[in-house]
Amino acid sequence: MSVIDPEVRKAYRKMPKRLVTGPILMKLSRRFDKMLMPKTTMDGLVSEDIPTPGTTKTIRIHRRSDSTGAVPVVFWIHGGGYIAGNNTTEDRWGALFCRSFDCAVVAAGYRLAPENPFPAGLDDLRAAVQWILDHGADQGLDPGRILIAGESGGGGLAAALTQRLHDEGVLVAGQLLACPMLDDRTAVRTDIGRREHILWTNGSNHFGWSSYLGTEPGGETVPEYAVPARRSDLAGLPPTWIGVGDLDLFWDENLEYGRRLEEAGVPVTLETAEGGPHGYQTMAPEAAISKRFNASAAAFAKEMLAG
Repeated sequence: MSVIDPEVRKAYRKMPKRLVTGPILMKLSRRFDKMLMPKTTMDGLVSEDIPTPGTTKTIRIHRRSDSTGAVPVVFWIHGGGYIAGNNTTEDRWGALFCRSFDCAVVAAGYRLAPENPFPAGLDDLRAAVQWILDHGADQGLDPGRILIAGESGGGGLAAALTQRLHDEGVLVAGQLLACPMLDDRTAVRTDIGRREHILWTNGSNHFGWSSYLGTEPGGETVPEYAVPARRSDLAGLPPTWIGVGDLDLFWDENLEYGRRLEEAGVPVTLETAEGGPHGYQTMAPEAAISKRFNASAAAFAKEMLAG
């Protein structure tokens, strides 16, 4: 605890000293998702839930109540390590972006592992993007201005979805990756203990990746788009924002992905924080490092979608 930023530390002291992993973690996370997320005031905003065609999931759309005309889209993907979470528990991201500039935040639901391993969740998200392309204009959205974004496991899916859209010829304005879960090989690193990281340990990481992949992580090969960090050619991907704290399990893989993107000629904005564990910007939104994180993310989204 002593190395965590003092303003953030209080939020993490409330957590159990012995974190569970595996199936128990998954069940607890799914049961208490709404209780764990900080409450968000949605004054001045309107939200609407609609079904995603061809899937069993919904799309939640946030926008300003006084918004007029076709607005750009932040396509938001919730976190949960591929095994938990849903698109109704992270309204604060909708509030953050909509209050920063006139846009719509489209938060898409997706099927979770292990019941639905790769590519089920990614397919659901691709279907939601297609809905925006085909029907977004009828809903006051601008299909020509979409930013792909997500947090934790949702950040990993955002990176994978961006790669897939790029290969399919669908242009997006950028990708915003908040402490993204990008590389299954982290789960089998022998220099990282199973429980030494707070909130999301490498034991949880191993369970999340094995559930999503349907096999042991760290294998010689993985299916295309299953593990974003395994992609060899990153050239041509859109401008990227990555935010992560130095106490996060994903610190090394996030910085490495950013470095490789830059080497491939992709503009990268990196927002880091000393003393920031996984999810600090959500667990302690009023902390100074969290406010910097959120302001940086909102500024990047506004810049990418302004044209």
